[in-house]
Amino acid sequence: MEQEGDNMVSRSASDIAGDGILPQQHGPAGDGEETDPTQYYENRLKMLDSLRSAGVEPYPHKFDIAISIADYVAKYNSLGAGEHLLTVTESLAGRVMSKRVSSSKLFFYDLYGDGVKVQVMAGASYSEVAETEFYKCHSVVKRGDIVGIIGYPGRSSRGELSIFARNLILLSPCLHMLPNQRTGRCTAVAGKTTRAKADADCWVPGIGRNTEAYVLKDQETRYRQRYLDLMVNHQVRHIFRTRSRVISFIRRFLDERNFLEVETPMMNLIPGGASAKPFVTHHNELNMDLYMRIAPELHLKQLVVGGLDRVYEIGKQFRNEGFDLTHSPEFTGCEFYMAYADYNDLMELTETILSGMVMELTGSTKIKYHANGADNPPIEIDFTPPYRRIDMMQALKSIAGLDIPSDLSSDEANKYLATTCEKYGIRCSPPQTTARLLDKITGHFLEATCVNPTFIINHPEIMSPLAKWHRTQSGLTERFELFINKHEVCNAYTELNDPLVQRQRFQEQLRSRQSGDDEAMALDEAFCTALEYGLPPTGGWGMGIDRIAMLLTDSQNIKEVLLFPTMKPQLPG
Repeated sequence: MEQEGDNMVSRSASDIAGDGILPQQHGPAGDGEETDPTQYYENRLKMLDSLRSAGVEPYPHKFDIAISIADYVAKYNSLGAGEHLLTVTESLAGRVMSKRVSSSKLFFYDLYGDGVKVQVMAGASYSEVAETEFYKCHSVVKRGDIVGIIGYPGRSSRGELSIFARNLILLSPCLHMLPNQRTGRCTAVAGKTTRAKADADCWVPGIGRNTEAYVLKDQETRYRQRYLDLMVNHQVRHIFRTRSRVISFIRRFLDERNFLEVETPMMNLIPGGASAKPFVTHHNELNMDLYMRIAPELHLKQLVVGGLDRVYEIGKQFRNEGFDLTHSPEFTGCEFYMAYADYNDLMELTETILSGMVMELTGSTKIKYHANGADNPPIEIDFTPPYRRIDMMQALKSIAGLDIPSDLSSDEANKYLATTCEKYGIRCSPPQTTARLLDKITGHFLEATCVNPTFIINHPEIMSPLAKWHRTQSGLTERFELFINKHEVCNAYTELNDPLVQRQRFQEQLRSRQSGDDEAMALDEAFCTALEYGLPPTGGWGMGIDRIAMLLTDSQNIKEVLLFPTMKPQLPG
């Protein structure tokens, strides 16, 4: 399977090296490690100029691959040590992550593609390049370069699965020095590993990660140059594969239950669907401000009004708030709305979704998670149903010993909660509305006990403007939040479908906004009008994709599971 022009590229490169134009290699690896990064970059630019001056394009348009590296490993994994298939020709392409020189007539490369490695053995005795030019030809290749290989399959005498290169074609040079590559070894077939074999490079969901074994450790560099992180820290790609599998599982789960996936607007006239501060943008043609959505809830419920009984959306949400280890101003959520269901149905469905997801991704309903940092032993989190349930107001009385006034709208209740926060050192930034104070107190006394999946249920109406009143407990709503490892993962409730009560709740939120709470909801008259046409009894559910991905990938920082997290701009110099 000879590629047209391949020999010309190889010979031209070797001719240039032979003329002394290309920098010669030094040391066993010959990767220019003896030079500083700036000098290395300049040398590589000179190499490009030299190739082009000789009529060789260092960035060819096309290279025909016969098989991926993962499929190559799977196809030829049964070869025995020292076995060669001399009559078989394969063509692979990937990135060189290690280069070793045995002599002027034998080079070894570790070639990576989609996280899977194969060894390339390039020997003068079976190369299509003349022996006198062989060493000069390979002096062009540096660690980080993307190359094409044409050769035959086999295993080395030491048992390493390899491709024995008859030809090597430079496809895209890497102009910068890469971080030092740690040579990782694991058992991998077509990119798959087992839990028992997982190490720093080969990892599966549900077990702890060892970030200290990363080649590139600096977090700032990893998050700003994610391509470099993925390139040298091979474990990282499995984080994002796991995240993708989480989304795929949810989508399949809902599709199988006759939910319809929909899309709702990202920009809105009114920010609604959650208590959060929005991002503001401006529409030039209409000359008006719009708000990036903080949640798709109000639009999705209008679809249920219209007769789409089961709808869901997976997509971005934006909240103009501070960010920390578990919060990002731009995040991914899934929301679904199910006609003729209530919050009891949704609790059972949540247990089914999460236990099934964890089992499918990890092979167990128990995972290991470094909740107390990578330097401390991991904890075990058990997703086996049924999940513990905590009644919020009852638990605040029985566990925390609080005697909160029953009329939560009163000044007395607000003063009591503010005093409680002061007594226990619970910080609640202004404005100290009753809803905000209750949320902070609940976090301190109840959420802190929720390591295994736990439902906190029956929130007060004052905290839940879109949830339906509780059918037996006055002043409360049929709402739950699911907490895992002390952090909220899901929020759901029996939906408020009385338009008169909904409008009243919005009016109460409006008063909170006027008192300085810029996270309180705005009145959405269009939504209230939709409710007047009749929303059936409905259960609504939302889950943060990023947070469940954090748990399954043993990530303590939300930026670990965002390919391109929001970062502060770097200062010059």
